[in-house]
Amino acid sequence: MNKITFSIKISSQEYLKSYQTSGCLVSIIADDGRRLKLPAKHLRPYLTHTGIVGRFELKFNGNTFVSLQRIG
Repeated sequence: MNKITFSIKISSQEYLKSYQTSGCLVSIIADDGRRLKLPAKHLRPYLTHTGIVGRFELKFNGNTFVSLQRIG
C-alpha cells in the first residue's frame, strides 16, 4: 500500500461552487511534488463552514483509492 501526504486549503464557497457536482476532481500537489487528482467526494466529510483546511494522508493500492485521513 502506498501513501501520499498533502496540505489543502479550499474555502467552503469554492468547494460548493467548483466541486459539488459528482465526478469532479480536485488537483493536488503532494508533499513530494507529485500531482494527483482526487475525486472531490473523498474530501466532503472534511468540509466545514470555513472550508477544507489541513494536512491529509491518502492511502492507495496501485491506482485504487483506499482511504483518506486528516493528519493535522
